[in-house]
Amino acid sequence: MNQDNSALDRYVRQMRYPPVGEEGQQKLSQGRALICGCGALGSVLANTLARAGVGNLRLVDRDFLETNNLQRQVLYDEQDVAAGIPKAIAAQARLQAINSQINIEAVVTDVDHTNIGDLLDQVDVILDGTDNFETRFLLNDAALQFGIPWIYGGCIGAEGQTMTIVPGETPCLHCLMQGGPPPPGTTPTCDSAGILGPIVNVIASYQAVEALKLLSGNQAAINRDLTVFEMWDNRIRQVKLDGLLASTDCPSCKQGERPWLTGQRGSHTAVLCGRNAVQLSFPEQEALSLPQLEEKLTGLGQVTRNQYLLRAEIEPYRITVFPDGRAIIGGTDDISEAKTVYARYIGN
Repeated sequence: MNQDNSALDRYVRQMRYPPVGEEGQQKLSQGRALICGCGALGSVLANTLARAGVGNLRLVDRDFLETNNLQRQVLYDEQDVAAGIPKAIAAQARLQAINSQINIEAVVTDVDHTNIGDLLDQVDVILDGTDNFETRFLLNDAALQFGIPWIYGGCIGAEGQTMTIVPGETPCLHCLMQGGPPPPGTTPTCDSAGILGPIVNVIASYQAVEALKLLSGNQAAINRDLTVFEMWDNRIRQVKLDGLLASTDCPSCKQGERPWLTGQRGSHTAVLCGRNAVQLSFPEQEALSLPQLEEKLTGLGQVTRNQYLLRAEIEPYRITVFPDGRAIIGGTDDISEAKTVYARYIGN
């Protein structure tokens, strides 16, 4: 249902921008966005889209708040941390106080191949606020399968990148990363390399404006390049992707393969009875370098390694990693928490 003019008064400055106007604002009020992850990128995304009047936001996150989140996750405060509130629930409460006109749904879950179809029900655009490539490749599979645009974003240190993906019109994430996700342990994480708050705001703002273009009926205006920001070194790069879709025989775009959506790819989990630990395994995953992972984790806790495994004592967890990427996360029997720990310290 269209909103009346009085309900649109709060968006008057936005509607004065000609590409939006009243018609675009009405479309935004009817738009439906799925935000996967309510951490650094996700909190900025949710905040921006709620204030812009996107009428229906579905916020999904598996994690709880910690004090170190507050440096870059803009929706939360110390009271939220003390209360132990899940990020999605805290985000919903804060955003509903900011804009009571819109519908905000909070889902506390781990996004995987078993629930992504339900999470995408009636969604017009998917926004990437995740911290790992496993979930991003799942989103890519799902977006292609259901024909829903999605907006990739990622940050580390003072660098970030983003790319808008419209199934059938632009290259997908698999086109860009033809070898698939990087092996665990080979890429830095926020905990190993750090992250600056400003790069989060830049990337999420760029993602948000792309979503506003799509939801307001301005799809022709989207950016079809990969945009890379290197803020500390004062560089912005636009990587042209014009010919990528036509020049690659992408398994996802061209051949219709959906291994992440079907569950053939991705982590397999098992709670280890009586051990307060969760095992994560990755079928078909390339071998990882234990020496490289040791170098990355040194300084975060006590790290030991032999030819068979690496063990990191990072309170309150005991993380054991094997060369095939399999890991045992001690200190929890919660699968979502174990996946968060893996993504935080090992990557992917």
